Amino acid sequence: MAREVTQTLAEFAAGLTYDRIPAAAREHTKNLLLDAVACALAGPQGEETHQVAAFAAALAQSKESSVIAGDRLSLAGATLLNGYLVTAVTMCDVHRPTLTHITPEVVPPALAIAERDALSGRDLLVALAAGFETATRVGLGWDFPAARARGWHGPGIIGPFGAAAAAGRLLGLDEATMARAYGLAGSQAAGTFAAWGTPTVKFHQMRGALSGLMAALLAQQKFVATSEFLTARDGGLYNAYSNGGKPEAAIADLGKHWELEQIALRLWPCASGIQGFVTAMFDLVQKHHLSFDQVQKVRVFTSKTLVDMHGMFPRYHGKFEALLSTHYCAAVILHDRVLTLAQFEPARYNDPKLTRFAAERVETKVDASLTGVQAVVEADLADGKTVAVRCEHSKGSPENPLSRAEIEEKFRFYGKGVLPPARIDEAIAAITKLESLKSVRSLMDILRAGGEQQRKSA
Repeated sequence: MAREVTQTLAEFAAGLTYDRIPAAAREHTKNLLLDAVACALAGPQGEETHQVAAFAAALAQSKESSVIAGDRLSLAGATLLNGYLVTAVTMCDVHRPTLTHITPEVVPPALAIAERDALSGRDLLVALAAGFETATRVGLGWDFPAARARGWHGPGIIGPFGAAAAAGRLLGLDEATMARAYGLAGSQAAGTFAAWGTPTVKFHQMRGALSGLMAALLAQQKFVATSEFLTARDGGLYNAYSNGGKPEAAIADLGKHWELEQIALRLWPCASGIQGFVTAMFDLVQKHHLSFDQVQKVRVFTSKTLVDMHGMFPRYHGKFEALLSTHYCAAVILHDRVLTLAQFEPARYNDPKLTRFAAERVETKVDASLTGVQAVVEADLADGKTVAVRCEHSKGSPENPLSRAEIEEKFRFYGKGVLPPARIDEAIAAITKLESLKSVRSLMDILRAGGEQQRKSA
């Protein structure tokens, strides 16, 4: 290519300014931040949260950065724990072209650096946009289908690049230094689908956040690293992790087309791959006013990929498998008509009525005509009728987006009991007007559970 891809992306991130970000991309960046924090507020309910919190606390003893709904930890500890909190309950964003969750990697190091250095909300917004765009662009060039065929899992591979871009932008790295940060980020790229079905996939994400932070900080110290990591012939990301990738896709219309706008959000705490089915299931229940007792059989049609990933849990064991299970989600949506974290507590998913229905009355079938998260749901009723609904675009997708009001509702729902109502209002207001925030420290003071607001709100 006329200009090396790594350097082109480095120039983009290092030189990005607020005025160069279109209004729609700015607003989606704020939506992504608001949603990420909402997910993090639910994060204490994660099954492994106490383990990750203990690990994060052990990384260092300084306390310059805040944990969302927590206390202060070191820069590294806060980045790691916040990364886990965003993804802990399987409710964060997803970039569907790469099946990669972006915010758990990008948001935590950006918040940590911006708080430590008392940077402005505008600084944070620009850094987040740089990180989101870099991660998704690296992912497009990666050629996900080819990488997936080799078993690679996106968050731990492309996430460190987005984290490095966001942290590097806040640190004021120039183009050459940013390119070296990408080289250091890429040297930490790791994570495979062997971890699928276990909480280790969440480790890929929080470790991606920490990897990007370390890459930016080390590059700031002028540590020597390759500045052509993505396309290096011997061991470059695209050659080593896929079949050479599609490097031209990484930089096509860069700065004109904003790929970050393709990052989807999730309304419900279950696997991203079944959000289309869940959308269809709710539509079916509401459209036909279905009750649990009148449904004899549910058939869920999705792509082979999704059947293989989510149709394997008619009998599930524990919360994490329930979050992945098409069978359980169909049963509990039909019975409870809602899907929140309350539906993934042991007392609920172990209810014999639900476990029997999931195992005996829900079928998952492959429909070769369905792609992505498209889904068709059919229900056989006691009166002999069969009703069906098709979902083309899941709730929260770019084609069927969550409104700001819906994101705020999600924030309030999961923030209740974690933060006082007044501070929830303050946090939403601060993120809504992020570009006007004088210091990110004021936002983190609001978000830190139990902490006194030691600084005036900006």
